[in-house]
Amino acid sequence: MTLPLTAEQLAQYENDGYLHVKGCFTTPEIDLLRRAAKEDRTLDQNSFGKDDGEGGNVRLALWNHPGDGIYGMFARCRRIVDTADQILGDEAYHYHSKMVMKDALVGGAWAWHQDYGYWYQNGVLTPNLVSVMIAVDKSTVENGCLQVIKGSHKMGRVTHVTTGEQAGADMERVDAALDCMELVYCEMEPGDALFFHSNLLHRSDQNKSEFPRWTQICCYNARSNSPYKESHHPSYTPLQKVD
Repeated sequence: MTLPLTAEQLAQYENDGYLHVKGCFTTPEIDLLRRAAKEDRTLDQNSFGKDDGEGGNVRLALWNHPGDGIYGMFARCRRIVDTADQILGDEAYHYHSKMVMKDALVGGAWAWHQDYGYWYQNGVLTPNLVSVMIAVDKSTVENGCLQVIKGSHKMGRVTHVTTGEQAGADMERVDAALDCMELVYCEMEPGDALFFHSNLLHRSDQNKSEFPRWTQICCYNARSNSPYKESHHPSYTPLQKVD
């Protein structure tokens, strides 16, 4: 698929709430990210776990500003940011990024949720935000790939309640959505990118396989949607794109 998006791709995103872009990054590029991340002691030391309410634990590291390192180069890459500009219909700025470290045999689950279900409390008035999941490892059903409910972003923001140490969407609504909307398992090859709307319902299973499933997720907000109050994620900050 091409980047930035064609009119057809953009219409698909708006209809489905997500778009899978295969081969967004080359094998050498994603190999460099994987090697850097898995040898990065600082990233490992700054990671933390969240109880998934199912007896597992999700490990992740999170940061607000992209910086000039390898993770920042991916978050500031024109391939990603120009596409975020298109999707948002506005100048995109970096809201935050995280490395989700779903390790072999022990990686925990994520409950059904919407990103805007979390971010609403941060003072962003509209759900005009987009997340980009970059597959660092191969992502399969067996190792806990992302699951989405196709078109669920059109439901608007759903009430969220605490499950374990995670905030999850109201399951009555989720079950009703699953009765009439398609559940999609987003299997990805290393270097693929998945762009998804902040109101898209998504989750992932525990990783009970022998293969890790690490992903870098870069989140972007529209300049016009800068929060009206301070929170733990930044207000509008110009993003310096890189080639």
